[in-house]
Amino acid sequence: MGRGFGTARQVRTRLALAGMIDHDEHARTIAFAETALGQIKALKQAATPRNFEIWYAYATGHNQELNQAINETLVREGQLGEDDLSKIYDRHLSPMRFSERIDEVGSRIIGEIDQVMSVIESAIDSSSGFSRSLAGAQQQIITSSDRDQLRFIVETLVKATKEVEEANQTLQKRLVDSREEINVLQENLEVVRTESLTDPLTTLANRKFFEESIKQLVVECEATDQPLSLILTDIDHFKKFNDTYGHLTGDQVLRLVAMALKYNVKGKDVAARYGGEEFVVLLPKTALMAAVTVADQIRRTVMSKELMRRSTGETLGRVTISLGVAAWRRGDSVASLLERADACLYAAKRAGRNCVVAETAIEQDAQEQEEVQVA
Repeated sequence: MGRGFGTARQVRTRLALAGMIDHDEHARTIAFAETALGQIKALKQAATPRNFEIWYAYATGHNQELNQAINETLVREGQLGEDDLSKIYDRHLSPMRFSERIDEVGSRIIGEIDQVMSVIESAIDSSSGFSRSLAGAQQQIITSSDRDQLRFIVETLVKATKEVEEANQTLQKRLVDSREEINVLQENLEVVRTESLTDPLTTLANRKFFEESIKQLVVECEATDQPLSLILTDIDHFKKFNDTYGHLTGDQVLRLVAMALKYNVKGKDVAARYGGEEFVVLLPKTALMAAVTVADQIRRTVMSKELMRRSTGETLGRVTISLGVAAWRRGDSVASLLERADACLYAAKRAGRNCVVAETAIEQDAQEQEEVQVA
């Protein structure tokens, strides 16, 4: 992602900062990779890409359900066999897991509909047969004068009526059961859809949901000229928390920031985990300065919370975040809007962290730099 524009000095500063960040990320990811390989060696498993992906995800600690599944299996069986690994991968990591579950629920809904249609067809056939019986009985009554024959005709009609009534009751019960089953399946579909758009660690929207939302909102802005603001934020010195206190504490930090975002957004606002320790907030129908106020409220909420290790009660200090804020302009693409917010976030980092920088401040700084150069 781009880091904005500025003077040659600013560009050099950004490149130096980006290099430092890349170095930190390199060290962090190498540590995860070494942990993953260590687990594979310890359990004498095949070093396949699938197994490496499972243990790399386990090392990051970001997929709690995966970690829980692995830990429970190890406690129960003392090892992880190929079948266990396949099930864990399919359930928690496979790119196809959501589409497969959706296909499964869809097939069950189609099956229910097929069964209902079969019952309805049987009821239609029964109704048609009853109509024919009535027509035949009517003709027989008109032409018959024999008492016994008339009694037989009436008894036949009563029997046919009872059969139709029983068929209708069966149909009614089947329709009620199918309606309840389809309602349950629809709820399951909604759960799968929600899971596919939710970050499992923080329960915020995930990047996929954010990208779908911002595309739609930018299109709406083009059509209506309604304001739209974007907040981009990440956690200051997050690697230090992970390295010093471990990944469980790192996860606690991520959840703390997620809670602050949830607390300060409302209505159609979208708060999402963008990746790693980076978060985004979409604020429809919100102008830049109002978005800056929201961003500062989020910053204050995060800073007000003190981290504590639950197992020992040890105080771990406070977390701070840096935030960049940009507003949609006519002609903006999703990429250009994100790029300006990203440049603001980096300006907040350069300004000492734990602050909010809006794009107007970036533009003012660039203008002042140009005036100094001209002078």
